[in-house]
Amino acid sequence: MPSSVSNSATFSAVGVPADLSAILERRGITIPTPIQAATLPDSLAGRDVLGRGRTGSGKTYAFLLPLVARLAGGRAKPGRPRALVLAPTRELVGQIKESLDPLAREAGLRVQTVFGGVGQGPQVAGLRAGADVVLACPGRLEDLLGQGAFTFEDLEITVLDEADHMADLGFLPVVRRLLDRTPRGQRLLFSATLDNGIDVLVKRYLHDEVVHQADSAQSPVSTMDHHVLRLTRELRVPVIVDLASAPGRTVVFTRTKHGAKGLARQLNRNGVPTVELHGNLSQNARVRNLDAFHAGEATTLVATDIAARGIHVDDVALVVHADPPAEHKAYLHRSGRTARAGAAGTVVTLMTAEQAKDVRDLTRAAGIKPTITQVDSARHPVLQELAPGDRSMPGAFVPVVVQPERRPAGEGTGTRKSRPGSRARKRQASSRQESGAETGSTTSGQKRPQSAKAPQRPAGRQHAVEGESSRQAPRQGSSRRRGGRAQGQRNAR
Repeated sequence: MPSSVSNSATFSAVGVPADLSAILERRGITIPTPIQAATLPDSLAGRDVLGRGRTGSGKTYAFLLPLVARLAGGRAKPGRPRALVLAPTRELVGQIKESLDPLAREAGLRVQTVFGGVGQGPQVAGLRAGADVVLACPGRLEDLLGQGAFTFEDLEITVLDEADHMADLGFLPVVRRLLDRTPRGQRLLFSATLDNGIDVLVKRYLHDEVVHQADSAQSPVSTMDHHVLRLTRELRVPVIVDLASAPGRTVVFTRTKHGAKGLARQLNRNGVPTVELHGNLSQNARVRNLDAFHAGEATTLVATDIAARGIHVDDVALVVHADPPAEHKAYLHRSGRTARAGAAGTVVTLMTAEQAKDVRDLTRAAGIKPTITQVDSARHPVLQELAPGDRSMPGAFVPVVVQPERRPAGEGTGTRKSRPGSRARKRQASSRQESGAETGSTTSGQKRPQSAKAPQRPAGRQHAVEGESSRQAPRQGSSRRRGGRAQGQRNAR
């Protein structure tokens, strides 16, 4: 159903309450994007909505505004949330929370995030304290639901964000099990496409839905310039160093985790302050690196496709595909890190001779016609055109993790030395791991001393994949202790 709302309408004109519109205005957001202008009148009216729009089209506020408007003035009971937002990655959950927090404070709503890779204790406590809105990845949420940490009985509105990416990650069976247990309230589903089983979700869980589409995943962004640089593999790193050392933020994508780690190390070695983002990092490290990129302490982010969606950073001027992605949807979602909300941006794909056919097929499927340039030197003039400005290499990004002071037995404040495997050390490492992930607080500056790495090892169970339970460790330890006592008794006999 097409929307009759003008793209130049204000948020108030599409029905957003004045107090919420004022919050957006203070953040410099005054005109709805096409997907917001199309969906808000129906979602604010309580209708089920299917919104189709590419990454960066503004879908987050399209579902947060009606969610907050509906819940304002009420209060959740302990363990009985009133709204649920499902998202495929913990990074996207964090981005949604960042957008939701000012709106939730205005409406007096409590928000709780739920995702794997960190201890579940603070999440369970937040749910039982009475969270109005739960922002969750499906695996951990299903785990906590099975433990009886909360119930869906009071749920009024359910949102499924980035549904197609949820399907790509294999979450649809979990999503269906969760949605089967939600009551018949308002449901909003947002996706770039309707393939990979998304149409099944629509038919099964949306009722009398209104369909709106704006800026679909197949629609090239008019403010985004696409370029392909044909070069030898030896020139790959020097060219990336030159592009990344230009003014502004740069996101570089690689296919593998090891490739992201290695390239970030090379950029830092060349004086370009760089952070990495991939699946081998702990949650604390992910938060710390993203905070540094947001704050401008690191000007370049090297990432795998984990960052192709859900990571919004203002003013990303350049996206570089160091490794061309495997398929066109990944290309479009990666490229969507720039030219967001009407801003301009440049996308550069590095291509060796043996990759020429794959890149040609990729760009054709994505519906774009890039400008192709043969580059034979890291000083080729096209690099200055793609990333204009003086090159700056201030030095490597070096994170610092502040270690809390420890109180030795029988003394005042100070640092207590203990064996790496001691219980106290494990509790301190676990506490730092959980508190840092929940609050998102990080610092950066000096390099962390080598000895500070030891406390992180016992917290390994908190780095499990999203949705994985991690309750076996105490039982295993008990088994070892029992085995030791039994062996001692046999030896005594």
